[in-house]
Amino acid sequence: MQVEQVDFVSVLTQDIARAKKFYGETLGLPVETEGESDLEFTLGQVTLDVFDPASAGQEFAPSPAGIAIRVPDVAQARAELEAKGVQFDGEIVDTGVCHFAFFEDPEVRAT
Repeated sequence: MQVEQVDFVSVLTQDIARAKKFYGETLGLPVETEGESDLEFTLGQVTLDVFDPASAGQEFAPSPAGIAIRVPDVAQARAELEAKGVQFDGEIVDTGVCHFAFFEDPEVRAT
């Protein structure tokens, strides 16, 4: 198999309207497509698919996996998101190679 690139990454939601607000308004990701139970956002060179599994007869379960989003300035991005109410887990980490900070989709925190 020859992989060309990542096409999309999916996360599950129970509330499409809430997901649109978080990913679209809070994080500022552009909406690519929007359906009754599915949204797609532009996330750099990858599409982020946000999907309500109940629409396909499946159960919701929050994903423990993370998505790393590269930004030019982690401290600045963190401050912007905190001003919008996003809660972070811990401080910014400096590995000597990169800086990063963790936050979660509020739906994951609620479950």
